[in-house]
This record gives sequence, structure tokens and C-alpha cells, in this order.
Amino acid sequence: MARRTFVAWGFCGPFIALFATFGVWPVVSSLSMSVTDITARDIRTPFSVDFVGVSHYTALFGDPVFRRAAVNTLYFVAAGIPLTMIIALALAVALNSGIRRAKALFRVGYFAPVVTSVVAIAVVWRYLYEPDGMINSALAVIGIHGPDWLNDPHWAMPALIVMAVWRHFGIPMVIFLAGLQSVPADLLESARVDGATRWQAFRNVTLPLLRPTTLVVAVLLSIGYLQFFEEPFVMTSGGPLGSTTSISYYAYQQFGFGNYGMASAASYVLVAAIALLSFVQFRIFRAKA
Repeated sequence: MARRTFVAWGFCGPFIALFATFGVWPVVSSLSMSVTDITARDIRTPFSVDFVGVSHYTALFGDPVFRRAAVNTLYFVAAGIPLTMIIALALAVALNSGIRRAKALFRVGYFAPVVTSVVAIAVVWRYLYEPDGMINSALAVIGIHGPDWLNDPHWAMPALIVMAVWRHFGIPMVIFLAGLQSVPADLLESARVDGATRWQAFRNVTLPLLRPTTLVVAVLLSIGYLQFFEEPFVMTSGGPLGSTTSISYYAYQQFGFGNYGMASAASYVLVAAIALLSFVQFRIFRAKA
């Protein structure tokens, strides 16, 4: 028995070592940084840093740039998650029952943005958002003068939200499609026999049975959207006038400035926000007894 245990630990050892090195140690290190005054100048003398407690956290909420980043992140999440879920569910329903031909082709097409390089996506969308790009050209046909999307503080964030929704709805669509295919067909048939319309059957039978699936989708999207970084990084550099700066981008900037303590504190504020939102979603979408 002891030999089997020793062999088992021997097989687990490489994974545990890698996980401790690249998983546990960075988390512990960043947490310790968030309560010290470490900066880029202290890299060579890490033991000279001082403990500052929660000073970085209080400084964050006193920083108007961070507060603006927090509002921008909330805006991105509040608009992006519902739009992504609605579009993903609508497409999943269409693939499950509405589209009869070339389902595999549609599935690949809808999922393609997920696996496409964000740099390639950014190049295409930046062209679309140009003042004389395809979007404004299409709007001009119906008599609307489109704005300079990415350089207008009022329109830059909605532009990034549209791009993010298009880029991210593929995985939720696949998850919703799996959930729809697990709904018992006899329940839907019974609802139709009782005189329910397709919408009534969907609302009263399918949607309640999709609560666990909806929870998974909501949590996954929340984790991804609260950490949104790539869109402002490659499209707007946080501008114009800080209108697209997110908490993740703020932490990246602080790290670049050498303020490692502030960057770590901002990251853990984001972790707390993810945990809080996930808890709320578990309370909302948990299966009813």
C-alpha cells in the first residue's frame, strides 16, 4: 500500500511542482506585493520593502483614473454580458431547431471568431470603425452621418462592446446548444399537446430547464468580461480620454510604471469583483428546489 502511494505521488509530483511554481507562487507573491511598497527599484533588493497594509487599496479608490476604469469595466460588463447571452441563446435555438440545412457550416462560422487571433480581429474592426469605413458607409446610405467611433469618448466603448460580443458569443452558443439538446423532447411535446405555443413552451419549459446552463454561461462571461484587456489594448490604448480604460488595463499601466504594489492591489480588487458577481449569479440562477 505504501509503495502504491509512493508511486502515485511520484506521478503527481511533476504536476504539483509546476502548479506550485506557476500557479500558487505567483498568487502568493502578488498578494504580498499588494500590501508592500515594492516598486521596480526594489527588484534587486526585495527585502528592503516595507509593509503598508491596505494603503494601496485605499489609494486606488482615491485615484480618479481607477474610479473611471472601474466605471468603464462595469459599463462593459453590464452591457456586454446580456447582449452576448441573448445572441448566443438565439443562435443556439436557431441551430437546434430553426436551421435545417448546413448546420455544421453555421456552427463553424459562428464559432470562428473565438479561435481567430485578436490582432487580426482588431485590424479588421479598426478598418470597419474608420470615419470612412464600411460601417459609416452603410449608415450614409440611409442618411446617417456616423461618428469617428474609436476616437469619440462617447462611442469608443459601445464600439468595443459590439466587437467583444461578436468575438465571444461562440462558446456560450455551444454551451446553450448542449443545454437545449438535453431538454427532454417529451416535455415540449406535452406542452404543445396542452395547447402551449412555441414561445410559451420555450418560456415555461425550456428556459427553466436551462438555469444550470445559464449559470455556467453567466459565470464564464463574467470572468472574461471583468478582465477585459485585449480590446482597449489593441484598439484604443485606453482612450480616448480614458473612456475605454479597464481595471485590467489600469493594472497593466501601473505595472509598466513600476508600481508593482498598486498593480497587484488593482488585480485583487478585480478578483474580489469576480467573486462577488459570481456569488450573485449563483444566487440568481441556482436550480430551484
